[in-house]
Amino acid sequence: MRITGNEPTLGRRYLVRVLELIDETSLLFILETNGILIGNDPTYAEEISKFRNLHVRVALKGTNRFEFARLTGAEPEYFDLQLKALENLLLAGISCHPASMLSFTTRANIERLKKRLKTISQSLAENLEGEYVILYPPVVKRLEEAGIMPRTTLSQTT
Repeated sequence: MRITGNEPTLGRRYLVRVLELIDETSLLFILETNGILIGNDPTYAEEISKFRNLHVRVALKGTNRFEFARLTGAEPEYFDLQLKALENLLLAGISCHPASMLSFTTRANIERLKKRLKTISQSLAENLEGEYVILYPPVVKRLEEAGIMPRTTLSQTT
């Protein structure tokens, strides 16, 4: 079971309640998050660590601060909170892995990200999941408006 979109960690109390309900089942729950709130507050990771059926997928927006800021419009230092979330999750004993948007980067930047992930845990670097933009018409429009063009994409299937 998975919740994705609209940053589910924003509703902390509601997310914890969902985890409580899922913990009564045998289902694995995959929490997809940008990780910023978990990176900013280690007690968040500690609070959700009590749930046995939880795996967290931290979706890094880019491979470094520059890409993060370009892709999100947010302050570059928030990228560091995404990495801190992975550290906080591991310290709390929570199963997790990183994913990163690779459509807008270079091979060299991917390798630098893997080196940085290794400083937290070898397994994070080994389990980095690549994400690639799918050029649906609304996505193309948003990218054009932002002046951002991907290096690699996945084709839209019909």
